[in-house]
Amino acid sequence: MKEKTWIGILLAVVGIWILLPIIGVTIGWLFSLLFPLLLIGVGVIGWRNNSRIIGGAFLAVGAVLLLAKLSKVIFLVLAVLLVIWGVSMLTKKRY
Repeated sequence: MKEKTWIGILLAVVGIWILLPIIGVTIGWLFSLLFPLLLIGVGVIGWRNNSRIIGGAFLAVGAVLLLAKLSKVIFLVLAVLLVIWGVSMLTKKRY
């Protein structure tokens, strides 16, 4: 693509990003999930380009941030699995 095309796309995205809160649409939750994924992506690129210290640092920070964001979901899944495991242990026949 030409340079002017990329600048046009960037200007349109920034304009939409500024306009959305004005019309009442909030997307903060999306950015809070995308930022850790962006850090992980930068870390993977750094790791592949033989910059293991910087890549590893970005990967670690991104993974910790993503884990913090998804901790409620992880604990919900863990709780459901524990309940299923407990019920399955109660319903097994013992000889």
